[in-house]
Amino acid sequence: MKRARTAAAALALAALAGTAMTGPALAVTPAHAVAADVPPIDVPPIDKAALKRSIGDLPAADATAAEVRVGGSRGSWHGVAGVTDLRTERPAREGVRFRAGSVTKMFTTAVVLQLVAEGELSLDDTVQSRLPGLLPESYPDIAVGRLLNHTSGLPSPDLPADLERVYATRFQKWTPRQYVALAVRNPIEFTPGTEQHYVNINTFVAGLLIEKITGRTYEHEVTTRILRPVGMRDSYLAGDSVRIRGRHNHGYQVVPEGFRNAFRYGDAHVVDMTEMSSTSTWASGDLVSTTADLERFVKALFSGRVVPPAQLEVMFTVPPVRTYGSGGPASHTSGMTRLPLPGGVVGYGKTGARYGFAAGVGATRDLSRTLVYTVNSTDAKAQGSNKRTLGVVLAAFADRG
Repeated sequence: MKRARTAAAALALAALAGTAMTGPALAVTPAHAVAADVPPIDVPPIDKAALKRSIGDLPAADATAAEVRVGGSRGSWHGVAGVTDLRTERPAREGVRFRAGSVTKMFTTAVVLQLVAEGELSLDDTVQSRLPGLLPESYPDIAVGRLLNHTSGLPSPDLPADLERVYATRFQKWTPRQYVALAVRNPIEFTPGTEQHYVNINTFVAGLLIEKITGRTYEHEVTTRILRPVGMRDSYLAGDSVRIRGRHNHGYQVVPEGFRNAFRYGDAHVVDMTEMSSTSTWASGDLVSTTADLERFVKALFSGRVVPPAQLEVMFTVPPVRTYGSGGPASHTSGMTRLPLPGGVVGYGKTGARYGFAAGVGATRDLSRTLVYTVNSTDAKAQGSNKRTLGVVLAAFADRG
């Protein structure tokens, strides 16, 4: 039975494989506190040996470095493995910055929900009323809440996905409105509210809403409303910069032999993708962070110290619709993903991927177990599950007893 539960959890997790001028002050609540109506969850003790094994063979063909941080009421574990740079082979160190990718969506969603709590916005407001002219007149009305839980039906832009094109244009800079304008050349995918399709366009529009309502940049609002109050001193939004500030591990992408600027790594060839523009992901994937900072964030968020409890509930609610294309049940909440785990445990969190960087943050709702990881995957944007990160998640939550 335990093996069956673990296998089912693995399949579910594989579908996964972020003052008026300074924003609202966070409530003074103990960092470990959770809402009174959140039932305690019986998580297994931390299996330190399994966690160590999950990254202990790095560098390897699939990843060059990793850092994992596990915490909660049943203990803690922190591990680092691999090399920071393939050319120098310097050992990876703890506390480095990394591109968090779609983990950024948690922050964008949190700011929108803060604005709802302040009475500046309603989840029932339409995008068309708040951002007139952004969407084509032929589009149906789209409620703000449908952006957050990916049931808007908004399409994605047609962008080249082949590696040669991605590498050649890695420094290209987009404005948010350019990205949205390219996307909405396509027809609406489905009637809003009837299906769920997880796409970046939703969080782009949410970012533009934040700017329109506050009169300040998206980056300013996330920084002053979340990063500073939570104490995320090593985190920032990259904006137009293509570099990662301070200490960081390099991120590499496997490419065919003969690819421009590629060099041999074991039996494969890779290019260094550490420096690249993140403007093509903006409010969906712009965050640079550390494992310690993201652990602080998930504790503060789940404790109701970032988003008030009344608005926070939607971040734990999966809409009762089917997934666009596959027809399976929806799994994304507003800003997060519901994670069925071994032993009947349920977690919530978010994964993210940029070329060379795979990241994830999650926890049980009562914070009895938290997990943050960064893995320098050599094919982080590949379709399907990332076996390395899946192994980390299972090691962090599974009962091996």
